[in-house]
Amino acid sequence: MKKRLPSSYKDPSGFVFKYKHRLYREVNKSYKRDYDFLMQSGLYKALVEKELLISHVEVHSKKLMSGQTYKILQPETIPFISYPYEWCFGQLKSAALATLEIERLALTHGMTLKDASAFNLQFKANRPVLIDTLSFEIYTPGKPWVAYKQFCEQFLLPLALAAYVDVRLIKLLQLYLLGIPFDMAVPLLPLSSRLNPGLLLHIYFHGQNYTKRVPKNLSPKLKFSQTALLGLVESLESTVKSLTVKKRSSNWENYYHKFSYTSRAFAAKKQIIKKIIQKYKPQTVWDMGANTGEFSQLIAEDVDFILALDNDGRATEKHYDRCLVTGSTRVLPLIVDITNPTAAIGWANQERLSLVERGSAEMVLALALVHHLAISYNLPFSDIARYFRDLGRMLVIEFVPRPDPEISEMLKFRKDIFKDYSKENFSAAFKQYFSIVSIHPILESDRVIYLMRRKK
Repeated sequence: MKKRLPSSYKDPSGFVFKYKHRLYREVNKSYKRDYDFLMQSGLYKALVEKELLISHVEVHSKKLMSGQTYKILQPETIPFISYPYEWCFGQLKSAALATLEIERLALTHGMTLKDASAFNLQFKANRPVLIDTLSFEIYTPGKPWVAYKQFCEQFLLPLALAAYVDVRLIKLLQLYLLGIPFDMAVPLLPLSSRLNPGLLLHIYFHGQNYTKRVPKNLSPKLKFSQTALLGLVESLESTVKSLTVKKRSSNWENYYHKFSYTSRAFAAKKQIIKKIIQKYKPQTVWDMGANTGEFSQLIAEDVDFILALDNDGRATEKHYDRCLVTGSTRVLPLIVDITNPTAAIGWANQERLSLVERGSAEMVLALALVHHLAISYNLPFSDIARYFRDLGRMLVIEFVPRPDPEISEMLKFRKDIFKDYSKENFSAAFKQYFSIVSIHPILESDRVIYLMRRKK
């Protein structure tokens, strides 16, 4: 039986559904003219060749057809579905620029984007790619870009807030799934943002119209030539490119150099991880607390896909930049706080799925992490073990014992209530859910790496 995805309900042109664990997209008869134009105009081919749109194949199956069906598409799969509020600044900026490039190509092929939702883009090999094939409509001469306001609220305003106020304000997209409202964002921006000509035009000038019931610049009386729309795209592109975040360091992005390991110990730890990966050959790995990606990058050539999660935005930004510089295509860095992992939100709490609902790993890395969970967040070992059990089949976890200088630093200004924090209690708690496969002491360190397998 066809099962429509809960997030695919807004577009009358079609919807995404699952059938026998495979993902399909139904194109309704109402979208026939636009779909045929997309395929015959050369736009689909151009976008796929530039890796701006996922490819698809048309499936001919009467079982999947209904009275309103025109076509059934089987789209290319994406390793992991992420959401804009999990992206770092660089990822959101890349997705914004990709959207504008898609609109430019669409206009030159006689079409236009009818929506510019950030949720319609995903990262494939660390490049933003449009996953909604039905986002296009045939361009009507004189008609303004109907997705302009949506682009501003889902891309331009979050980027401006991140650049001029605080990069963490991108997380507002988790509260406002339709985009950050103009009347909320504009008062938060400093006066200095008005010195940016693009922001002055697109946020302050046009934004005044969006606080009114009928936006003046979307009035049906106004006419926009194709040249004017291309100029709008160019202006938006220039504005997005002008936005940058201040380079501020955080304790976490310098973690490897600040704490815990001698150079020999760190090299030994790397060697342990590398050998485990090469021996067990997991196809998918989740690196929890990935920081700037030291270990994700170490094993990237041995794994098909790595989800690298960290709660520090600047460390994740640094990791994403590293992926771009090195050409790493198998690692997806995201900003996720594992003590408060992304929850299911939106309509009926099903529109945007929780982290664990979107997938699982063959192997989970939890390196230099458990002491933060147990001491900084007061989480019992048993709770930590149960959570990791739900994430993956195998677990590589590092235990940091009490004599470690980092634990001493963590307890420097707080009462030591962690009398149960010991290697014995750690091992006993995890044995409830895992079998211990091997134990690897780290050279010149009291730290230990455990390889575990989830119990059936």
